[in-house]
Amino acid sequence: MESTTNKKKFKRSLGLLDATMIVAGSMIGSGIFIVSADIVRNVGSAGALVLIWLITGFLTITAALSYGELSAMFPKAGGQYVYLKESFNSLTGFLYGWSFFAVIQTGSIAAVGVAFSKFAAYVFPALSENNIILDLGFLQISAAQLTAIILVVSLTYINTRGVKEGKTIQTIFTMTKLIALFGLIIFGFILAAKADIWKTNWSNGFAISKLDGDTLVPYSGIAVMGAVAASLVGSLFSSDSWNNVTFIAAEIKDPSKNIGRSLFLGTFIVTLIYLATNLMYLCVLPLNEIAHAANDRVGVVASQKIFGDAGTYIIAVFLMISTFGCNNGLILSGARVYRTMAKDGLFFKQVKKLNKNGVPGKALWIQCIWASVLCLSGKYNELLDYVIFVVLIFYILTITGIFRLRITKPDLPRSYKAIGYPVLPFFYILAASTICIMLLVYKSDSSLPGLGIVLLGIPIYYYFVKGKNKPTK
Repeated sequence: MESTTNKKKFKRSLGLLDATMIVAGSMIGSGIFIVSADIVRNVGSAGALVLIWLITGFLTITAALSYGELSAMFPKAGGQYVYLKESFNSLTGFLYGWSFFAVIQTGSIAAVGVAFSKFAAYVFPALSENNIILDLGFLQISAAQLTAIILVVSLTYINTRGVKEGKTIQTIFTMTKLIALFGLIIFGFILAAKADIWKTNWSNGFAISKLDGDTLVPYSGIAVMGAVAASLVGSLFSSDSWNNVTFIAAEIKDPSKNIGRSLFLGTFIVTLIYLATNLMYLCVLPLNEIAHAANDRVGVVASQKIFGDAGTYIIAVFLMISTFGCNNGLILSGARVYRTMAKDGLFFKQVKKLNKNGVPGKALWIQCIWASVLCLSGKYNELLDYVIFVVLIFYILTITGIFRLRITKPDLPRSYKAIGYPVLPFFYILAASTICIMLLVYKSDSSLPGLGIVLLGIPIYYYFVKGKNKPTK
């Protein structure tokens, strides 16, 4: 049964702490424990590794500060979809919403769900991806995939019960993983840091070279830029989803102020944690061990150095907590975008309705179904290669929208303005555009399909527009 009249509107029940926990919790998944291996292989030095994370943090915080102005102007559900629609037109907004549904949010939910099951397999071996439950020839379904789906379905159900349930899980799990991460960093420095390892790791300073086995191979010319761009794919993805809080603006108290504050606080906290974690790695592990960690799981190797044999289980439990909280944030916020699109006639009509608990129940279940399909497809890793290119395109467009809105809608109330405007937003646009160009040149196998997913939304947009304008009898 759908909601009654007094249930038609979202409830503003999320405070600044809740919003900040959604920002931080949606950002921290398993990436910080994995992607540093690939970064070291690409850049070959401790200085360059730290530089990549510094660039990532600077770009993330700059974008978050810019989004604060947009959230103050449009403090309603839908976030980035609304910003793009208001800055440009409904087609631009739809292309973001379509990409968001097709790969950005649902692909992230699937990948984080599978990451949860892979680390759960350290504690419960039966959940391993090597444990094939069903083999249909054309499709193999592993215990890890089923575990991921069960996680996604369970969190979706909890979030259909109301925003209070979702926010409680988010706050508890995010606080837990923040405390645990700080603990891991502190114990790493106290129990396992070695001065000789630190000194040896920094012997090449900030030089950028490819680490091929144990050999450093210098890049030539512009290939250095390609290496940096390729390295940023992992770190930027690990720092992404900070904008999820903008999707639930209609449920945040005093959104024109609290969204901007939560964006800054959440991204700043996570940036500090990510930098500290990598500095800890460099104190505990030689560069070669970081680069060649089994399955790129640097966090597991570091935890073993810190806690001995128990380290594997400690980090596995921690990562289960981390990915559980991360997925809850993604699931909670994502459905609000589809609901706003449906209200604009650009998604399935039934999705715009709130259930009796005042949340978009059908939007949550549609998101759940597609994310589960991506879990079963086994293609989530390929999809995630496309994500960061697509995400950067829309971040560039959204921040460009700040400049456009200053000209086209100067009288809109702006209780919060982008810090460092116009210099910082322009720098972000320039830097992100450079990364996109480098990805097109050096990672065209993932960036071009990503662009194709976006463009596929154009005929779908006109399908919905045609249906919206179709005369009724």
